[in-house]
Amino acid sequence: MEANSCFFFGLLLLLASTMSLANAKVQHHEFLVQATKVKRLCKTHNTITVNGMFPGPTLEVNNGDTLVVKVTNKARYNLTIHWHGIRQMRTGWADGPEFVTQCPIRPGGTYTYRFTIDGQEGTLWWHAHSSWLRATVYGALIIYPREGTSYPFPKPKRETPILLGEWWDGNPIDVVRESTRTGAAPNISDAYTINGQPGDLYNCSSEDTVIVPIGSGETNLLRVINAALNQPLFFTIANHNFTVVGADASYLKPFTTSVIMLGPGQTTDVLISGDQLPARYYIAARAYQSAQNAPFDNTTTTAILEYNSAPCPAKCLTSKPIMPPLPAFNDTNTVTAFSNSLKSPRKVEVPTDIDEDLFFTVGLGLNRCPRNFRRRRCQGPNGTRFTASMNNVSFVFPSNFSLLQAYQQNIPGVFTTDFPAQPPVKFDYTGNVSRSLWQPVPGTKLYKLKYGSKVQIVLQDTSIVTPENHPIHLHGYDFYIIAEGFGNFNPKTDKAKFNLVDPPMRNTVAVPSNGWAVIRFVADNPGVWILHCHLDVHIAWGLAMAFLVENGVGKLQSLEPPPADLPLC
Repeated sequence: MEANSCFFFGLLLLLASTMSLANAKVQHHEFLVQATKVKRLCKTHNTITVNGMFPGPTLEVNNGDTLVVKVTNKARYNLTIHWHGIRQMRTGWADGPEFVTQCPIRPGGTYTYRFTIDGQEGTLWWHAHSSWLRATVYGALIIYPREGTSYPFPKPKRETPILLGEWWDGNPIDVVRESTRTGAAPNISDAYTINGQPGDLYNCSSEDTVIVPIGSGETNLLRVINAALNQPLFFTIANHNFTVVGADASYLKPFTTSVIMLGPGQTTDVLISGDQLPARYYIAARAYQSAQNAPFDNTTTTAILEYNSAPCPAKCLTSKPIMPPLPAFNDTNTVTAFSNSLKSPRKVEVPTDIDEDLFFTVGLGLNRCPRNFRRRRCQGPNGTRFTASMNNVSFVFPSNFSLLQAYQQNIPGVFTTDFPAQPPVKFDYTGNVSRSLWQPVPGTKLYKLKYGSKVQIVLQDTSIVTPENHPIHLHGYDFYIIAEGFGNFNPKTDKAKFNLVDPPMRNTVAVPSNGWAVIRFVADNPGVWILHCHLDVHIAWGLAMAFLVENGVGKLQSLEPPPADLPLC
């Protein structure tokens, strides 16, 4: 009898998985990228958008679906689209970072991204990965559970994507080009936005402030995305607590908090309850600024959480919404408490028996002014030019081939595979660093990983120029954050802090200012995958490196061939 019931149960499981696969859909979308007139902060700009929308369209898929997105570039800039957080198993050609996995889509050109979403659920997003186009070219990518399955928490009454952005009252491409020309830091933004709108604390913005509806007694899911270019952000709602249930398309052990912090690139799913008096409450976001003495946009963006159920007195619709308290811009204690609360819902299989034990310093630097440069091209501190690096290598992107093409076609001279596994010089990373270590070496250096190798990376912030909280994003992979701390990582004492039971799974880790984080993953996705700071000002300065993950055995462990329409350089 037992054998029969086991067989029957196994048959049911097989049928369920077969039906689940049968329900998987192929979704076709078209993205038309072009300049559109967008008015913000009293002025109208020719803004680069997708399908005339700012932010761009929200893509909604189920775990298991395949996305086919034809991108037509009618803008005057080169362009690529990155599907942030999508694993891209064997489909590196669809990952999107310019000159890493593809050459850009030239003005007038098209490219179709094709990839399958497998084993991921929650909130991700898509954005341009060329210059500073992602200031306005971005949108939400929502992955629902497979059909027939559900969330690991009660189904919310409604769901709302919340995209936090950063707005320049000018052309963001001009801002970064001016910075590149002068060697100075780029101009800070003029506003933050929620779903593309600055909110009513800014000039000419009140009428378009975003309204998020809620009913009394409802539980709603907010899918919060930090799409800002250069700024980690605090996020909160007046008089309402959040139950955090997911981040970066991975579920978390639920916990309650009144404020969350997201670095650029990160997403967080929170449940809110309509358990307050029917009224209007400000939703607000403002900067978390960890770099000392660095200028930043010290403004606050708002939306309004509005109860739509009776009895809301008439005056509650006309009175000013209730404003929440927000942490101070330098409140690292709140950031640390939030980060330490993130745990996987259950015991997870963290890689052990590490094959590749890597230690990467991350941080800024200053280049001496080249002899052939005029003074106006060296407007960094004391007549220098800003730069950034990992392990003293300032990453230089190729311009004639993408790294993935060069690898797949054995094109010599595009990159080397000698990225250092450890810093070339050991020093007091978070102390007073000798000026001789402030100027990194430029190079296009990759680190080679064997298929299936188990990788640990210690990401160590440095105090060169200034310590700072760096959101470090790894393409093609999720990873476990097994520990974080302050000061210099000490393998003798800090290994005791490793969480090998229920660490959170992420695709972007906020490395603490003047501190470190340890991540682990298995290199089971062949291709070339960039690891970079998601503050776009830093990637332009070279705060990046890339892994070359070799093919394994057979077709299913090997990179797919490039598509016929892959853009040429």
